[in-house]
Amino acid sequence: MKIKVTSLYVDDQDKALRFYTDVLGFVKKNDFSNGPYRWLTVASPEEPNGTELQLALNNNPAAKTYQQALFQQSQPAAMFFTDDIQADYDRMKGQGAEFTMPPTDVTASKIAMVKDTCGNLIQLTQLKAWQG
Repeated sequence: MKIKVTSLYVDDQDKALRFYTDVLGFVKKNDFSNGPYRWLTVASPEEPNGTELQLALNNNPAAKTYQQALFQQSQPAAMFFTDDIQADYDRMKGQGAEFTMPPTDVTASKIAMVKDTCGNLIQLTQLKAWQG
């Protein structure tokens, strides 16, 4: 058994697709509609056949409430790992990304928080090298 798809609620799928591809650097994997329903996923270019992130429209009241509560509590809706958080921060900042926390040292890692323009906070994480 393995994780193939996980969902993230967004308030605008087109805006989300732009952020997750143009700013974060993911690639569009699936994009098709059936009536008003749109199945939209992105994946890491480093693992194009790996886990997909579904950018799901938050048109369900429970989904919208959950998304807004996480954001108001400054809780990330997702966490992505990077090998060079400073380079990703600089690149994304140059593309207009709005960070609520710049790269910051925490226990065993360095993290940053960015608004995804669609109602979520995303945590970027770089694990520190183990000093044994």
